Amino acid sequence: MKETPELSFSCHAAQSGMSEPTARKYVRLGALPSTTRQAHTWQTRKDSFAEVWPELETYLESNPGLEAKTLFDYLQRRYPGRFQDGQLRTLQRRLKRWRALDGPDREVYFTQQHKAGALCQSDFTHMDSLGVTIERAPFSHMAYHFVLAYSGWESCTVCFSESFESLLLGFQNALWDLGGVPVQHCTDRFSAAVSSLSERTEFTERYRGLMKHYGISCRYINTAKPNENGCVEQRNHRFKRAVDQALMLRGSRDFSSRAAYELFLSQLLKQMNAGRSARLAEEMRYLRTLPALRLDAQKRVQVRVGVGSTISVDRNVYSVPSRLIGETVEVRMDMETVEAWYAQKLIERMPRLRGRNRHHINYRHIIGWLVRKPGAFAQYRYRSELFPTSHFRMAYDMLCQGDNARADKEYLRLLKLASDNESAVDHVLAHLIGRSLPIAFETVEAMVRDITALASPAALVVAPVSLAAYDALLSGDVLSQAKQSAS
Repeated sequence: MKETPELSFSCHAAQSGMSEPTARKYVRLGALPSTTRQAHTWQTRKDSFAEVWPELETYLESNPGLEAKTLFDYLQRRYPGRFQDGQLRTLQRRLKRWRALDGPDREVYFTQQHKAGALCQSDFTHMDSLGVTIERAPFSHMAYHFVLAYSGWESCTVCFSESFESLLLGFQNALWDLGGVPVQHCTDRFSAAVSSLSERTEFTERYRGLMKHYGISCRYINTAKPNENGCVEQRNHRFKRAVDQALMLRGSRDFSSRAAYELFLSQLLKQMNAGRSARLAEEMRYLRTLPALRLDAQKRVQVRVGVGSTISVDRNVYSVPSRLIGETVEVRMDMETVEAWYAQKLIERMPRLRGRNRHHINYRHIIGWLVRKPGAFAQYRYRSELFPTSHFRMAYDMLCQGDNARADKEYLRLLKLASDNESAVDHVLAHLIGRSLPIAFETVEAMVRDITALASPAALVVAPVSLAAYDALLSGDVLSQAKQSAS
């Protein structure tokens, strides 16, 4: 059966999703719906902000950064009851339209085309958000992150602060792992690493010395412009996400040691860099050779030992043996340790403190004189450092239940005893405290003496072995005597 034109027209209208009269209208106009639609230029409701907009525009012209919420709160204070909370979204849309049509020009970001071997970037990034633990203890740390802009090859070194020593170690680790030297190094201005003009000058001089040693030109980004260090900034995010994902696959964020965690990061980076081998091979052709030696990672300064048997290094206080009071010692400081040297001999090695205005006091350095001056203990500035374990603190509190002056003397005698065998004294104190027994120096001393005697292995006396019998056997005398006896 042959379809009529009317039936065919109705079928086509239904297939296009419109009624037959609508389809006939567009046929009559000879145009598609998309070409006949009028732009929506009229308002469907009254503009609630029309009367106050000139006032708001005055504020925006002088301070374009004002947010809609700030302006809306201002209007509610100025015109009580006129504007309801639900109208905030309307003001936000109007402000967005103003910024696009009449607002100030926005910053333009220009996509860069990097050349092989030309640029490397580095930055410090905090890793605490990953929740890594070492033997169940939280491991608060950072990473010095190094990236080649062209190939994306990256390296990281675990560190604990944005110090120059951390930068020196991480930067050199990256270059020597890479096996070459790029043309330029770009980084931020290390505002977190320095806090004064003198420190900034010293940091800059040491940094330029590092760049000169490797023959690299240095470039700083502008303040608060992390996009200018965009390669490493973006890689910071992706690297931490990759570490997070790898930890999920591993099934645990706890490691047996720091070395195990660093091995985990090294293996992850090796896997990530494997996918960049082609571009890295291209980049390696343009890298320059490494110098013969790495720079010494230690910072060396001369410091005079004060009357409190302490030295001040990098705005932190460390104790040293009291026999050095008045002497000048050489302090060698790297990323994690502080060493005190005198007459080319290592006197003391201490963990480097993180931050500023902190202290590390070893009671063994000063206990001899504290026993002689027990009155100084009560108001001693670093008294909190003179409780090696919680048992010592509890023992002191128990002693203080009586005469405080006597308690100080008694505790300092205990501390002097602990300077020779701290673990034994701690064990005895834990025993006495656990059984609510009184704390007395004579009791603790006697128990420590018993523990030390039990812990010491018994002396074994072995009599010298006489080799005469063996000599006689070899000479045949014993054998002949045996034959004569048998006959």
